[in-house]
Amino acid sequence: MKADKMIYQNLFRIRLDFSYDPVLVAKIKTLPDARWSNSHKTWHIPYTKEAFDSLKALFPDLEYTQTQTPTPTPTPTKVILKLHTVQPSASVRHDIPEFSKPKLNKNRIKITETSRQLIISIPKNETDIQFLRSFKYCRWDSTNYVWIIPNWRNNADLLKSFFKDRVVDYEVKEIVPIQSVDFLPEFTPEQMLVVNHSSRQLKVFLAFRKELVGCFRKLPMCSWNRTERCWTLPFAEKFLKQLEEIAQANGLQFIYHQRQSGTLQPRKSRFDIENFRTCPAEFTDKLQELRYSKHTLKTYKDMFEEFINYYSDNNLEEISEQQIVHFIRYLVNERHVSTSYQNQSINAIKFYYERVLGGKRKIYSIDRPREEETLPEVLSEEEVVDIIRAISNLKHKAIIITIYSGGLRISEAINLKMRDIDSKRMQIRVEQGKGKKDRYTLLGTTTLKILREYVKVYKPIDWLFEGENGSQYSPTSIRAFYRKAVKQAGIKKQVTVHTLRHSFATHLLESGTDLRYIQSLLGHQSSRTTEIYTHITTKGFDQIKNPLDKFGLEL
Repeated sequence: MKADKMIYQNLFRIRLDFSYDPVLVAKIKTLPDARWSNSHKTWHIPYTKEAFDSLKALFPDLEYTQTQTPTPTPTPTKVILKLHTVQPSASVRHDIPEFSKPKLNKNRIKITETSRQLIISIPKNETDIQFLRSFKYCRWDSTNYVWIIPNWRNNADLLKSFFKDRVVDYEVKEIVPIQSVDFLPEFTPEQMLVVNHSSRQLKVFLAFRKELVGCFRKLPMCSWNRTERCWTLPFAEKFLKQLEEIAQANGLQFIYHQRQSGTLQPRKSRFDIENFRTCPAEFTDKLQELRYSKHTLKTYKDMFEEFINYYSDNNLEEISEQQIVHFIRYLVNERHVSTSYQNQSINAIKFYYERVLGGKRKIYSIDRPREEETLPEVLSEEEVVDIIRAISNLKHKAIIITIYSGGLRISEAINLKMRDIDSKRMQIRVEQGKGKKDRYTLLGTTTLKILREYVKVYKPIDWLFEGENGSQYSPTSIRAFYRKAVKQAGIKKQVTVHTLRHSFATHLLESGTDLRYIQSLLGHQSSRTTEIYTHITTKGFDQIKNPLDKFGLEL
């Protein structure tokens, strides 16, 4: 085992490096304030003589470097563990003479303080960078060339103490809370507003109180939604009761509001089911073995878990055909699910009994529902232009233009890579779209122009549209800024990002493009799927005269 010095949350600690051994871990846990760091992937203990003596007593063969620390008064010899790269902060012990602050250009250090962040602009210096990285959730903003750390606890005081007179510009800015979300409800500081969205998600709105943050962090799957300025967690009666208890314990008025979309009745949450049964491993393994998509895997798993928990007391192999039929009828008559949902449930059940168990193909006397014939909403060409003009962010605008001009699904857009843009043939290559099919679609001149401008500014490496740290862009983020743009454009239609794909196909049809080419561009397997756009287009309607107008009625 080796011991070294580290900085953890702006304090010196003793790091312990060793090959994993449960016996060693058990011994380390006996030391006072011994902790495991997920970020550093190591165990560490307090940087004190008492803690080190206890460590040495447990591990006599411990490897370390000894130096003596000079002090103004005679003191016993201290054990110092050397670390050669990190500058200690103001809250760290000052009797350690190993580091000295470098001489930097004082005219280039700037700190901007907001209600949520500390933004630091400094010259490149390894010592200062290591100090900033010791703060939790510190990150580098490559666009503005600044370091950003959260403005909490005593972070601002630590920065001031560390940089001292080297800071020539310290600015404090007041940030106005985000009010751009159209569904941001009104509530007072004495209230806790809980909104139930279609019995699937709970959104909790309340004024900020530091002591309540820990309460929400303890709730399973609870997270902070920065866009909507609320806490979110899955819907469950159990969670609803816990939220009400939190409100009562902190003197808040508990207000509950339920939003239901359509007539769909909610299924019972897994958190409200005692001894909830998860999907068998062989079910998901078989799906992966047959190369089903992640979306299909998630859907089938979710549907099958609802089925097996409906018959929670029955062995899976003993569930009869009559019980399966009864469950499907329950979905239709009591839950009022859509025909699509019903078909997916049937497919998930059949997959388990026919493909996973590997027996004879079982025939179920279940009448497949007839699909409802609905027409998708589409935007006019003018409305598409209004949405694009309402977007000021270059990356957001490039994403929306690419989705519309290529007729892409949102999953296909975020999966695009730099190599998929063929500027010579003016095509976009879509790899492994829905149904695991490759295809080519259109790359417009305007699209290519804005993509070149976007690449020049953002410099993506692998994915065409990158999120944080070079990862894929989030579909949730796309939907969020798209909704905002639709609202700013003054469009009242119920539209989604997928509406852009429907609009692309309809506009092609109205401009005279053959239906077979549209089918190829969209990647439809059947022409019947593409023919739906013939029912949407208004082409030729202006040449049809209504027979009522021939009557010459005077009203």
